[in-house]
Amino acid sequence: MSGSVRMGSVVSLSRYPVKSMMGEELNAADVTERGLLGDRAYALVDPSNGKVASAKNPRKWARLFDFWAAFVEPPRTGSRIPPVRITLPDGTMVTSGQSDLSQILSNALGREVVLGTTAPKAPSLEEYWPDMDGLAHRETITDEAMPMGTFFDCATVHVLTTATIDRLRELYPQGRFEVRRFRPNIVVKPVSGDKNFVENAWIGHTLTIGDQVRLSITGPCPRCVMTTLRQGDLPKDPGILRTVAQHNQVHVGVYAEVLQGGTIRRGDPVRLE
Repeated sequence: MSGSVRMGSVVSLSRYPVKSMMGEELNAADVTERGLLGDRAYALVDPSNGKVASAKNPRKWARLFDFWAAFVEPPRTGSRIPPVRITLPDGTMVTSGQSDLSQILSNALGREVVLGTTAPKAPSLEEYWPDMDGLAHRETITDEAMPMGTFFDCATVHVLTTATIDRLRELYPQGRFEVRRFRPNIVVKPVSGDKNFVENAWIGHTLTIGDQVRLSITGPCPRCVMTTLRQGDLPKDPGILRTVAQHNQVHVGVYAEVLQGGTIRRGDPVRLE
């Protein structure tokens, strides 16, 4: 491809059908103007204040990481988003088609929630900021606006490189830096083999994945307390976020918007224009 440089290849793809729950790892995904098809298609909403439930406020919603969400059948472009199956912390499985779903989820979380399928026009969430150097706020909870009509935090696609994870492991070897802490959609393994924050240099450029998909890299992805929370066998560790704050301005990975959709697959080449 003229004017582009081969940066690496896709090594993993993930979508999260329900915001802040565990999601699905994919071999291939359709990409639309709203990101990977089905990503953050659902969310829990707190009916007491209308805010979207997010593990960004772990004082209320840390247990969301104990729930797993997967579609009952693969989403298809141009078709209605299929129902979602949710596995509760005790292993019970429920689906979004059940009339008593909201009560079951509320009981499991200890807080009243409703599963939302259509985002409010002006959605928002609560974010807890720990007392840590380098963060925009300290020891407070803020209200954060989300992109209009979506359940996304800031952007529709999150891209991360293995080089960044490897660099963070060097900087804080006692911490368990794994991709799942950061919940990216697309993980790229650079051809260079560098252990550095290589995607920082992609901001303002276009990333081409495979033969079809083109992404505009819009900015860095600022991290939050979610990265420090327990996830399965990953322990709670404030050192994860502290390391990111000290060495990369609290950024891990980059955000992108979709310029051209299509299908992407694991193993696809990734080029930078």
